[in-house]
Amino acid sequence: MTGEDARLLHRFGAAVEAAQVTGSLGLAVSGGGDSMAMLHLAARAGLALRAVTVNHGLRPEAAAEARFVGDVCAGLGVPHDILTWQGWDGRGNLQAAARSARYGLMADWARDGGIGTVALAHTLDDQAETFLMRLGRAAGVDGLAGMPPQRHAFGVAWLRPLLFAERDELRGFLRRGGHGWCEDPSNADARFARVRARQALAALAPLGIDAHVLSEVAGHMAAARHALEVQTTAAALDCARVDRGDVVFDREKLFALPPEITRRLLEHALKWVSSAEFGPRAGSLAEFTAALASGAEVTLHGCRALVAGGAIRVTREYQAVRDAVAAPGALWDGRWRVTGPWEQGLELRALGEAGLRACPGWRDTGLPRPSLLASPGVWRGAVLVAAPLAGPGPGWRAEPANGAEGFVQSIISH
Repeated sequence: MTGEDARLLHRFGAAVEAAQVTGSLGLAVSGGGDSMAMLHLAARAGLALRAVTVNHGLRPEAAAEARFVGDVCAGLGVPHDILTWQGWDGRGNLQAAARSARYGLMADWARDGGIGTVALAHTLDDQAETFLMRLGRAAGVDGLAGMPPQRHAFGVAWLRPLLFAERDELRGFLRRGGHGWCEDPSNADARFARVRARQALAALAPLGIDAHVLSEVAGHMAAARHALEVQTTAAALDCARVDRGDVVFDREKLFALPPEITRRLLEHALKWVSSAEFGPRAGSLAEFTAALASGAEVTLHGCRALVAGGAIRVTREYQAVRDAVAAPGALWDGRWRVTGPWEQGLELRALGEAGLRACPGWRDTGLPRPSLLASPGVWRGAVLVAAPLAGPGPGWRAEPANGAEGFVQSIISH
């Protein structure tokens, strides 16, 4: 083993060890140079592994590339699965749709296989390109903090153990080991923003702005983001509380905070109540915040904010959940877990107007009408069996799946 290989293997192993992975580590392997290097590094590290390849069906070469990964995995003794996406309808942003589908498919694969952590092969170059793309969108501190080494989403931990490595380093590792990889022609297609960012990065090199520098700046932004999250957490403990799935703010305290902390609290409330991975666009959030400051009630991101008695209550908007249906035992609206005497033929749906009419004592709950309309109800066809938050139905209980304390605990990025 060369010195370069030993250093790569050591830093890769340290990143995996720091993530405290239990059980098998999932590997997202496309067949490209970065992910193939990750596969060979992980195999050489002696880790328990399972690999997955997502075939988006967008290029004729994709199926052969997936088979290539499978053959290499077989030679390494690594179990490998191929997942196929057929959801592209030709509308919207292709890369965004493919990315969302890829993560969703891999998350389902990981959960079904009892895999808690999936490793992604993003590199130092990817981090720098991401920084430039977000800079072009006038991103704030969070966006410019770049891709974190680890994050949790879709019930899975996503690990990036190669953020320290350049693409050329990884290809050198593959060449020295006699390992092959596939080249995706879209990586040279200037129609894609990431390719244009790569070209811009090369043009910036004479100014001393390279992948290492931008990655370091992203690290500074990540440290700043953490400091802001700590302050936002302290503010939440002082001016916010969770009331049966709603987030309630002391309006005076909320708007006495520095504007950035107020913005972060409201954005987090919208994400938490809607179970969304990402918050609303900056402009929409600014309008939402200004409306609340003036005392107006407003909707955004599938949520409704009510202003009354010196309090701001962020609750779910009924229109966002009116068609949501869940089977017994499943999460409803991505956040409600309902327990009770389940029977065949029952399902979870929004309470709505019809359900609320069947709850004559709903005012005694202390929850406002909009909150209850968007709350979970247990239905048998058109008949309401139970409304855990609105009254009727002894033995039934509804709780946010991540607990009331989850609102504050999830402010700090993980």
